[in-house]
Amino acid sequence: MTLSRSSLSSLKVAFQGVLGANSEIAALSLASSWPDRTLEPMGFEDFAGVLEAVETGVCDLAVLPVENSLAGSVLSAIDLLFSSDLYAVGEVRVRVRHQLLAPLNTPLESVKRVYSHPQALAQCAGFLKKHGMIPVPAYDTAGAAQDLARSKEVGAACIATARAGELYALETLQSDIEDEEFNITRFFVLSGEHLPTHLERPYKTSVVFAVRNQAGNLIRCLNGFAQLNMTKIESRPRRDRPWSYLIYVDFEGHTEDPRVQAALSSLMSHASVFKVIGCYPAAQDEVG
Repeated sequence: MTLSRSSLSSLKVAFQGVLGANSEIAALSLASSWPDRTLEPMGFEDFAGVLEAVETGVCDLAVLPVENSLAGSVLSAIDLLFSSDLYAVGEVRVRVRHQLLAPLNTPLESVKRVYSHPQALAQCAGFLKKHGMIPVPAYDTAGAAQDLARSKEVGAACIATARAGELYALETLQSDIEDEEFNITRFFVLSGEHLPTHLERPYKTSVVFAVRNQAGNLIRCLNGFAQLNMTKIESRPRRDRPWSYLIYVDFEGHTEDPRVQAALSSLMSHASVFKVIGCYPAAQDEVG
């Protein structure tokens, strides 16, 4: 598949989970960028399946969560990017809003058990404790909503998105029950091909590299970024070499910018491994 197809074709976007997940909300937000294409989100069981869908041509694009403003990096997703041939061509920020959902005509005071992903349960721990509700881990927020809609378990509710409630005909018992207001998940938009550049927009670049085991070499790798604004830096263990690490860096700027080119040239001269994960328009607003 290719993004340059006829305007009459659909745009298939892979995401992890089932309909109603925050990842699907990220996928749906891409409709404004391709107004002539019919957006078709497609859910997959895990992150590896999401990437494979684009790599094998089943889907045109993928959305992959890489960071949450409260929980930090989505490490399993970031690790996959190093070995993938896909390229980050966009960034989406989804405002996470947790709703307490239940089968129709369920009184709030009757709820004893609440199903959701462990991270969602943790982010609503204060609300659950206040109401004496027992958290029950599930594999996915929207999946928990789907399962509850099927079982109609008495005395049970779930934490999921408002869209999940609409899709699975569940009633919203309480809105926005998260303990912290600013809960935002950042997604990469991934493609097998590069997209046209629009330099009038602010861009970000993401890279990953490994350093040679020499004194001061990490500093030398990073010196080239002195004139750029790094927005993230993080180390991850290498899977192929014990006690060796990969360094992930996000920074503001486009790879066509001379300052960025100088920084990357300096980095490549000192790094033992180097890869550009992507260069993409920076997200300006949250969706959801």
